[in-house]
Amino acid sequence: MDFNDIDLRIMRATQAGLPLVAEPYQQLSAQLNLPVDIIMARLREMQNSGVIRRIGAVPNHYRLGYVFNGMSVWNVPDAQIDALGQQVGKLPFVSHCYHRPRHLPDWHYNLFAMVHGRTQDEVNVQIAQIAQVLGGNNLGNDVLYSTRILKKTGFRSGL
Repeated sequence: MDFNDIDLRIMRATQAGLPLVAEPYQQLSAQLNLPVDIIMARLREMQNSGVIRRIGAVPNHYRLGYVFNGMSVWNVPDAQIDALGQQVGKLPFVSHCYHRPRHLPDWHYNLFAMVHGRTQDEVNVQIAQIAQVLGGNNLGNDVLYSTRILKKTGFRSGL
């Protein structure tokens, strides 16, 4: 994608996040003195070209009371990983799910699914539900619990 001045202005204005207001694109429009439809069209183009992966909220799970955050890791047959990952990723309590390479002989897991709960028991129920979805394709699993909060930030440029 070739960036123009408008793209660079939009990226600079949004790299720390969209304004936390009821109508963020209207506020961005006023800030940049650009029509909302131009901003939306350029953001769509950046998404379509892969420059922007997605636009979405990043909640602080701890502040919402979800203090048990576990990355469940699963050993599933490689031939079924795409289909199984799609099924697991659609579960309402899985915030993200992805395929990662194994590192044999020590690390057998190739499917990762992040879950969040207010209690350890809640997370255990979620893990059991994932195991049920995987059925006989679950060749082993574990859960890696968060021990500290890492600062999450989006793309930062030197623009």
